[in-house]
This record gives sequence, structure tokens and C-alpha cells, in this order.
Amino acid sequence: MKKTLIKVIVLVTMLLSLPMAGILLAGRPASLYLEFPPKTIYVGETPFSWPAFAAYSLFILTFLVPVLAHAVRRGSACPDKTISGFFPWWGWLGVFLGGSSWVLAWTRFPWFEPFQPHTFTPLWVAYIIVVNALTYRRAGRCLLRDEPLFFLLLFPVSAAFWWFFEYLNRFVQNWYYVGPEFSALEYFLYATLSFSTVLPAFASTRDWLLSFPNIEKRFQGFPSAQVRRQRSVAAFVLIAAGTGLFLLGLLPHHLFALLWMSPLLVWVSLQVLLKEAHIFSAMGHGDWRLVLTSALAALMCGFFWEMWNYWSLAKWIYRVPFVHRFQVFEMPLLGYAGYLPFGVECAVIVSVLLPSHRSRKQPLGLF
Repeated sequence: MKKTLIKVIVLVTMLLSLPMAGILLAGRPASLYLEFPPKTIYVGETPFSWPAFAAYSLFILTFLVPVLAHAVRRGSACPDKTISGFFPWWGWLGVFLGGSSWVLAWTRFPWFEPFQPHTFTPLWVAYIIVVNALTYRRAGRCLLRDEPLFFLLLFPVSAAFWWFFEYLNRFVQNWYYVGPEFSALEYFLYATLSFSTVLPAFASTRDWLLSFPNIEKRFQGFPSAQVRRQRSVAAFVLIAAGTGLFLLGLLPHHLFALLWMSPLLVWVSLQVLLKEAHIFSAMGHGDWRLVLTSALAALMCGFFWEMWNYWSLAKWIYRVPFVHRFQVFEMPLLGYAGYLPFGVECAVIVSVLLPSHRSRKQPLGLF
């Protein structure tokens, strides 16, 4: 517990102070970055760049192609087993809530106008319920039913978790929100309610993925991914991440990826320096299940986040430097790669909250 508290304090301090310290030392006004609700666009746009698009694509494919090839080879030799079960009654309530919320989110009925900006939360509550029902149908258990306290705890932690990304985005402005005007208090309350669904959606999706035996088989037996002199490497990564955070607001077009990477880099580096097991530890033995299922779960959630955002009244718009083209909904194609490390970060937060008594039989007990 003491080590966890130390890591949390160091991480929160670095995320909050370093980007602000960078812009203050550069003589820029802090008030611009602390505007609430955020309205002003002060980070200029960058034109699309084919060389940058090619470089980012090559970097992403260098990692993805071998992983996908290995997963396909292993999966072809071990067909998944069909698990028969029943879809619970509360799952059908989730289907009804999701369907009706979807219709109301994408239409503009005059009688629904006062509630139109608030359709995000019921959509995602419905998604979470339905995914848990699907897991229950396959495995006879799910987070919502079998770990209710842990499941409920995910909601407030999720809200705090995503507010950190909103803060870091102030320094790069990769997205901004459009829609009705809200007061500061209204904005905080409505946004917090929406942000609270992120971790429950991720954890429920990953739990559902791990109910498929085929998924577990596909993501094992990878080559060992071990790093020599781990503590020296961790110290270097921690310093590099801290330097990047300090420069984030000064070089937003070049360091924007740190918005997604820095929390993970800092946390894992601290775990290594404190001689703790971390989310990548099992990869040293060829077991990539935890990392890959976490990344895949976030990517699946990301698809629905972007799809439901597309025709909603209150929504977000992206401004991704150099690669803003080939959009799938509002998100440029290469932007979806950001969901992969984000999923691993979500998994780290879940691991901190996960009750120690969870048995290995349950998928989220992989930690």
C-alpha cells in the first residue's frame, strides 16, 4: 500500500506540474491553459504531412504485423469452443436502454431538446450492461454480478482518471468539445458523469474478451520480451518522460503522443525502480495476454466512442498534428493507434483497484 501511494503521488505530481512548469518558464500565461470550461483554441493547426503519415504508419505496423501474424497462426490450430448459456433479463434492459438512447442521440426531436446534450452517459451505461450480460452468457459470471463493489468503484476512479487526460490535452489541444454552453459547474458535473463510464466499459469489454478460450490461446507463446538492466532503463525512461511532459506545451505538435504514453511510462518505470511486478512482466515469459487483450478492449471501446460521438449534439472534434486524414467518424485513421497504449493504462488502473482475493480462474485475475 505504501509503495502504491508513493507511485500515485509521484505520477500525479509529474502530470500536473511539469507541463505547467514548462509553459510558465517560457513566459506563457497559465490562465490560458486553466480556462474552464475550455473554449479558446490557442494551439495552431499543422498541415497534413505524407512523410509524417508514412513514418507513423511504419512505426505502428512494425509492432502490429508480427503480433497479428502470431495470433492468427496460433488461433488457426485451436478453434474456439461454443459456450451455451442464457442472456439475462437485465441484459435485455441494457439492449432497450442502448437502442433508445442511440435513437435519441442521433435525432433532433423538439420535445427532447433539453436532454439532447446528455445522451452519452445512458449510451455507455447500456453498453456496460450489455457487455456484462454477454460475459455472463458465455462464462456464467461477470463483473457487474460477481464483483459489485469493485465494479462500482471503477466509476468514480474512471472520472478522476480521465480528467488527467483532459488536463494534459490543454497543452496540445488534440481535441475540443462543441455543443450547448454550460456554466463551469454544469460542465464539471456533466463531464464527470460521462468520464465515469470509461473504466467500467474497458474492464467489462476485456472481461468479455477473456471469456473466449481462443483469445487466451492466441496471445500466449510469443517470443520472450525481456529487457536487460531494467532499473537503468526505467530510470532513463522516467527522466525522458518527465522531460517530454515539461516540453509538452512548448512542442505540442511533436510531443502530442506523450498525452497517451506518459502516464504509462512513468508508472511502469516507478514499478521497476521499486522492484515490483508490472503489466509487462509476463511478456518476459512469452505471455502477452494481459497487454494485448487490454489494448484490444480499448480499441473496441474506441470504435463505439467514436461512432456514437459522430452524430451526437454535444461532441468532440479532433486536431491531430501531421496525420489528420482518412477519418473514421471524427477520428483520423492513425489516431486509433492511441487506443492501444490507452488500454494498457486502463489495465494498470484496474490492477491497482483489483481485490487481491480474485481467483486465477477469473480473467481479470491475470494480475
